[in-house]
Amino acid sequence: MPDPVPGVPAPVLELRGLRRTFVVREKAGRLRRRRRTVEAVADISLRVEAGEAVGYIGANGAGKSTTIKMVTGILVPTAGEVRTCGLDPVPQRRRLAAEIGVVFGQRTQLWWDLPLRDSFRILAAIHRRPPADAAERTRQLVDELGLGPQLDTPVRQLSLGERMRGEVAAALLHRPRLLVLDEPTIGLDMISKERLRQFLVAERARSGMTLLLTTHDMGDIERLCERVLVVDRGRVVYDGTLTDLGAAVALQRVLVVDLTGPHAPLQVPTTEHRGSELEGQRQRLAFSPERTTAAKVLAGVSAQAEVLDLTLEEPAIEDIVRTLYSRPGHASGPPV
Repeated sequence: MPDPVPGVPAPVLELRGLRRTFVVREKAGRLRRRRRTVEAVADISLRVEAGEAVGYIGANGAGKSTTIKMVTGILVPTAGEVRTCGLDPVPQRRRLAAEIGVVFGQRTQLWWDLPLRDSFRILAAIHRRPPADAAERTRQLVDELGLGPQLDTPVRQLSLGERMRGEVAAALLHRPRLLVLDEPTIGLDMISKERLRQFLVAERARSGMTLLLTTHDMGDIERLCERVLVVDRGRVVYDGTLTDLGAAVALQRVLVVDLTGPHAPLQVPTTEHRGSELEGQRQRLAFSPERTTAAKVLAGVSAQAEVLDLTLEEPAIEDIVRTLYSRPGHASGPPV
């Protein structure tokens, strides 16, 4: 990559022609095995500036986690270049560790059998934080994430929501410039998700850190990210705002309402009735956020029947990617 231009801020993340392939062995008969090359990341080029909040989304197997592993120095690229916080992630991995924080939803950086408090102390020592600074930063994160009652509990005894809040605190102890979150809310209930989202919004506003988020939860993207990158088969097929993505693929949400009794199919303006269950006690109404809001749809339902409970279903990432690929003119080039 070219040297930085004096006076021009360097990007926090820069990828050029990034590729990663794997060789897998598979059966080719009773006694034979053959090798096959799998291309996890085909050709990704992107740039993330300081302070941006970027959602990096795609279907399972699209290449998201492989990209994250190359960005953080866990994997070596097959081809192409990557700079994270101005550093080459693999040879400068130790320096990079001081600049980034990483949370993998399916893995832990906490010590399983130790109290949460001890994990924070060990991580602060690993990052060589001055004792006074480490104590103050730990207190701040514990207070804001509501972890006080869990500090003396072994990590293995924490609930999933408590552990994920602990993981985020651990990733932020050393005040990284870049926070990478890989499926941070997977398996969390709605209250735990919202608490974590509120904290991340406040932390970004305060510190100006850059956020790179991979998730299958569109609620995470909507609450946390200003920019969205959609990746499919190892290539970026969309780069823009969530609003523009919604307009491009006509994203629809579905309001599922449970009524107090049987009811005929609901007719609410600007919605599409997607079906009824239990003699109409549960009904599904699809709507476009560009045309109306969930509150207006609910008001339309309440005017016709008494609502007992409701849920809001977000569009699936797989549906977003499928719609992008079915758009006219896609074959001429990805919408980036």
